[in-house]
Amino acid sequence: MGSEPREDPRRELIDLPVLHKLKLYSTRTTFYLIGRDEKKTFWRILKIDRTDPKELNLFEDPTRYTHDEISQLKKWISRGNQEHGGLRAETTCYGIIGFVRFLGPYYMLVIRKRKKVGEICGHAIYGVAESQMIMVPYPSSETRVSGSAAERRYRKLFNMVDLSKNFYFSYTYRLMYSLQRNICNTEKGKIHDNSMFVWNEYLTRGIRGILKNTVWTVALVYGFFEQIKCSVSNEEFILTVIARRSRRYAGTRYLRRGVNEQGSVANEVEIEQIVSKEAPEGKKIPITSVVQVRGSIPLFWSQETSVFNPQPDIILNNTDENYAATKLHFENLRQRYGKRIIIMNLLKTGDKDHRESILKAAFGKAIWFINRQAKKDSRLKAIHYDLNKHFKSGVDGAFEQLCVLGKRALDLIDLFFCEAPLGIGAESVIKDSFFNNPILNQDEEETIQENEALKADIHRLQSGVLRTNCVDCLDRTNVAQYSHGLVALNQQLRTLGITGPPIVDKDNPVAKKLMEVYENAGDAIAIQYAGSEAHTKMFSALRGEWNMMMKHRDIITAVRRHYNNAYQDGEKQNAINVFLGKSGPQLGRQAPWELGSDQRNTRRTSSNLDIETLRPKISRSFSDNLLLLGELNLEEPILENPEPSREGLNGVIWETTSESGFIEAEPTSPRCFHSAIVDEDHLRRTGSRQMLQGSSSMSDFLGQDDVPGFSHSYNARFTPADEMFELCSSVSSDNMFTDMDESITSTTDTNILEIAVAMSQELRNDSERLSHVGL
Repeated sequence: MGSEPREDPRRELIDLPVLHKLKLYSTRTTFYLIGRDEKKTFWRILKIDRTDPKELNLFEDPTRYTHDEISQLKKWISRGNQEHGGLRAETTCYGIIGFVRFLGPYYMLVIRKRKKVGEICGHAIYGVAESQMIMVPYPSSETRVSGSAAERRYRKLFNMVDLSKNFYFSYTYRLMYSLQRNICNTEKGKIHDNSMFVWNEYLTRGIRGILKNTVWTVALVYGFFEQIKCSVSNEEFILTVIARRSRRYAGTRYLRRGVNEQGSVANEVEIEQIVSKEAPEGKKIPITSVVQVRGSIPLFWSQETSVFNPQPDIILNNTDENYAATKLHFENLRQRYGKRIIIMNLLKTGDKDHRESILKAAFGKAIWFINRQAKKDSRLKAIHYDLNKHFKSGVDGAFEQLCVLGKRALDLIDLFFCEAPLGIGAESVIKDSFFNNPILNQDEEETIQENEALKADIHRLQSGVLRTNCVDCLDRTNVAQYSHGLVALNQQLRTLGITGPPIVDKDNPVAKKLMEVYENAGDAIAIQYAGSEAHTKMFSALRGEWNMMMKHRDIITAVRRHYNNAYQDGEKQNAINVFLGKSGPQLGRQAPWELGSDQRNTRRTSSNLDIETLRPKISRSFSDNLLLLGELNLEEPILENPEPSREGLNGVIWETTSESGFIEAEPTSPRCFHSAIVDEDHLRRTGSRQMLQGSSSMSDFLGQDDVPGFSHSYNARFTPADEMFELCSSVSSDNMFTDMDESITSTTDTNILEIAVAMSQELRNDSERLSHVGL
């Protein structure tokens, strides 16, 4: 099925006016950006004025030129500027990232190199491999400010955001949206480049406003993308995992915590898992997707970066008595995903210093408060599962319990399934890129009308979302989201008619491959937010590989993360703020490097209180690692094991009248897990219900005949994206910054802490030495 070479999946889109390749030419007074479509059927020109260093002046030539016409035009331009050197070729690029100005001239950012990383319904997806910043005005006395110390520092900050790592785009597919939203889109003429997942929204604001279109720009999504081809029992399918980071409250680990006044949370990431089958030419593509999200606990809380304390104090600010920001956050989730919002809270309940327990109690009260005022069908469905505690009790048992919870969540929210024609939605993207006023010839208009007649057959819709969090939304959250992805993959394959050994079995090669993909995604997200790869403890334990070497690796990861958080996060936060347009050289505003950490981490209170003004109200409780603000009464009874409503955990309605806000998930019996996960049809076929007692491992308590595959010889193949697509390189899970991970726990022994401090000091000394030699 995958042996024959694939034809170009975008062949139906040949004549649509999408600019794939651009060449930049210059004269003394003008930049000429000449773009063409992929098949070289037409050329367009964008003129950029170079005479005014402080204004962005653009002119788009509406004419569509042929190859001969554009060659002749270039000759005329060159002759007309002969005395100043003629028309010079500057660079080749694949789209405009945007324009930015600091203290002096404007700069244009372009994509110099791209790499194809995959396809979705025939739409090519690319990663940025190399970018370039080009000063727009011709060098003169008025542009000398570009060499000033302040200007150089702004450029250095801006360039800390490495666009060659984990930034993705598509010319004909709205990568900022999920598959379901793309297929079901009914909004015409809408501007999509201001979406929460488009990281260059600020940079393209100027050119979009002048040209009234997005023909020349690309929308960059920041996060993770990996696509592989899999084969199970001689049936092939394509697995794609996408992570989209929100830009609305973006930043680094300790400088972005909790929620802001607009309801956006720190480290908010949308994870989409797409599974599809290849279809014969002319047939629609069967494709499914499941979306889940992660994000910081949506309360006003923060932590101060500390060089000497790997686990800084948690500061709870309880001034938002009506939980207005928390409500906004969940309302935003409803608008994006549907009514059913399921919360998986993984915070610890028995931590010695009560740090996470306090957050858990406060979060539970917020959920209870919101549910008390909501209609029954709009109530949040929340469950608390202390993953750390259950993992210590048994790796397999904890993971099985996560799968049970993941399956029940999936039963409530369902998945998206449709059969879509190749290239679906491209015509809408083209129209919207021209702001509903496209420049088309007669043949292209007919092609558009033909494509619009090809609609997807929608069979199922996802009507909600599972939201997972721990403290950092990194390490524990990675494992929980993998478990949900694994359960979803099982359902996705069955929906596509692919049968074989059970996927919800950690020994299945497909499950192992999916774990690898989620580990890669987890590393990328952790580097982006916390400065290092994710901890490997839980994934290594699931594979049976947790040993002394892996423990040492996690210690080094913790040290690197602590070093980055203590010494580099301030500068990284400045860079992100400048890139996103949240800080810059505006009248009356300080330069970002002149702000203290408290000002960088904008306080989420109605009066924008600085942390210094809050400190007199701080009272210590339980230990030096806990700070409380406001009126959170910890003496109020919290029902740790409330009576689950009617069907309880395994019948999951997940409503509770407890003021804790959560249903506490305790391990279910093996029989509960078995009945929740195993295909009921298979159970009826085998008739086996024999389970071994006293084991937390699924493979221990299920007989070989209970789950097909335990005695099965797995027949699975995996093909990475770079072998699936010509000139397609594999996706790196590196981040836009050079790295460093989670803090050393409070139970870490003295020797490890001494090693950590020594390594931190050594790294700091190396950094200072390098800075002295200009590196």
